[in-house]
Amino acid sequence: MKIRDIMTSPAVTVNSSTPVTEVAELLARRGFTSAPVVDDDDALIGIVTEADLISGRIRPDPRVHGRVAPPLVAPAVEVFHVMTTPVESVTAGADVSDVAAMMLDERIRCFPVVDGLTIVGVVTRRDVLAAVARPDGAIRAEIDALLLSAPDLAPAHRWQVTVQGGVADIADFQDRADDRLQAGALAEHVRGVVSVQVRHQTSDPS
Repeated sequence: MKIRDIMTSPAVTVNSSTPVTEVAELLARRGFTSAPVVDDDDALIGIVTEADLISGRIRPDPRVHGRVAPPLVAPAVEVFHVMTTPVESVTAGADVSDVAAMMLDERIRCFPVVDGLTIVGVVTRRDVLAAVARPDGAIRAEIDALLLSAPDLAPAHRWQVTVQGGVADIADFQDRADDRLQAGALAEHVRGVVSVQVRHQTSDPS
């Protein structure tokens, strides 16, 4: 499964000169944890996260601390001064498993997806989780549809697909090894598939 199969596109970006308060309102309203930052040429230059926007902007409450807090240092007004840079990005053709490992290892919640310097989408932990959480019935239906639409894999009734926990088992009632390789390749690209087993089934499907 590739990033293009699960990413959110088009991406919602902000300009480096966008006011911090405006970006905070955007993230809160849309339920985002971050947003890619672009320059005036729409090239990716950073990312702004919830943590970037919160840092240094919340004044302690004297009712809790029992004293008047010193005044805050004047916070940055524009995103350019609070964004995280440089920013890591991935391509649409990247393997979801590789990106998921990077998210966990580096504690990254969101990657901009780029084509050169142009942002074509974003992929978040939530996108990966949604793929993992896809119902088995929906996965099976998509695999069935792919096998049905592939003329080289006819007749459609020769295949029997079961999916459990994202693991797809495809039984082939005809003994054609090349066809099984093609069927497996099609199924591997279906969103939510964890692994695929394609095997020759000798008994009659009827």
